[in-house]
Amino acid sequence: MTEEKFENVRILNNFYQTSSFFPMPVVLIGTVSESGKTNLGPYSLCFPYRIAGEGKHAMKLNARADSNTATNIRRTGVCSINFIEDDKKYMENCVMLGFPGETTEEKMPNSIFTLHPSTRTNDERKKGIQYPEIVEEAVQVFECTVDPKEPVYVDENTTECHMVLLIDKIVLKSKWKQALFEGKGFPKLPIDYGYRDNANFWFTKHSKPYKMAIPESKGVDIKTVRYSVTRCDPKLDWTDEACERLVKVPRLFLNKVVREINKQAIEAGLTEVTADYMDMLRDKREKDKRK
Repeated sequence: MTEEKFENVRILNNFYQTSSFFPMPVVLIGTVSESGKTNLGPYSLCFPYRIAGEGKHAMKLNARADSNTATNIRRTGVCSINFIEDDKKYMENCVMLGFPGETTEEKMPNSIFTLHPSTRTNDERKKGIQYPEIVEEAVQVFECTVDPKEPVYVDENTTECHMVLLIDKIVLKSKWKQALFEGKGFPKLPIDYGYRDNANFWFTKHSKPYKMAIPESKGVDIKTVRYSVTRCDPKLDWTDEACERLVKVPRLFLNKVVREINKQAIEAGLTEVTADYMDMLRDKREKDKRK
């Protein structure tokens, strides 16, 4: 069999689509125009930026500085990131909504998406700020604010605009929230390969995800337990000592064990799971076994 060799490719502007194959998400960024109307702009250069740290989770968005989206975000400091499902009619509408040069008033009458008010509560809203509406057809929505510590950056030479968007809240449709926390099922989200051949945008259909089990040799540690605890019920705190009590539980059963402990703790009126509480549950189980 003839060995296929690597060959150099010239690195051009928009290298992620002109010089390579790079799979990307497709999201609709919601912003508020000067007229007070919600503007939807499709984007693929939108990725997780800061993934850890209380109150510091953030996305990074790259856009043209003169786009409706960038202009609106720079003026208002807020936006919504709407994740829509993989549907050909949605992608066709995204291509239309992403055509440069049209104002919000010109393009939004052609939008097929349904808009609903922001999910922010009165306590979550800041006085004097109008928040963009969100897309009803979305699977999930990130409601965001520009990080005040990292002002929007505009490269005057390339007119690129880079924005760090703090994630104020994440909302999911009920069935996908359940699927997320139970680890069962995935929404069909589109994948974009960008603008090619001077005539078309290229998307690929979502295929069914498959799983690969973590090797048994990679034992459960306190970080693994903490991850499970946070996902199962982030409102119920666990001390490190309590987490340590579960490091010998097989991965296969860890989430089930955590959910059962959380259920009992909540029924007992607790707001924190401690090592003492874990020891009490263990002693109770041992006592029940001897009956």
